[in-house]
Amino acid sequence: MNGEATRYWKDPLFFAAIGAALLYWVLLFALTQPQPDPGWPLRDPLRFLYPALFYPVVEELVFRGMIQDFVRRRLPAWRIGPLSHANILTSLLFTALHFINHPPLWAAAVFVPSLLFGFFRERSAGLAAPILLHVFYNSGYIWLFTH
Repeated sequence: MNGEATRYWKDPLFFAAIGAALLYWVLLFALTQPQPDPGWPLRDPLRFLYPALFYPVVEELVFRGMIQDFVRRRLPAWRIGPLSHANILTSLLFTALHFINHPPLWAAAVFVPSLLFGFFRERSAGLAAPILLHVFYNSGYIWLFTH
């Protein structure tokens, strides 16, 4: 894990992925003009912590830790640029399952972040980087756009 931490904390692409989330939030904020209540997570911590912390950890363990590795080992390898077959197929499944509890546009919007999480799973050879990114992405989105 220590070697993994060194890899992603020194990786400029990891910080570009953080920046992408910030840019996404700014654009979404400009488009939707929500009226966020910055203090709501403190008043309702479980409503914030489950989707911001618990769900990302569980989802990354299952999707990137189990499913993506399973697909990588069992199916013939192919790539689209830097994206592996395992990442793309896992991200399609991850996105499809979001259609169960989310409006279609929001569910579809999960695809690109999922590809990023899968990319960093492979790039870092561990789960810490995708878990941290997923927690960061969910935390900002939930804090700014749900309450």
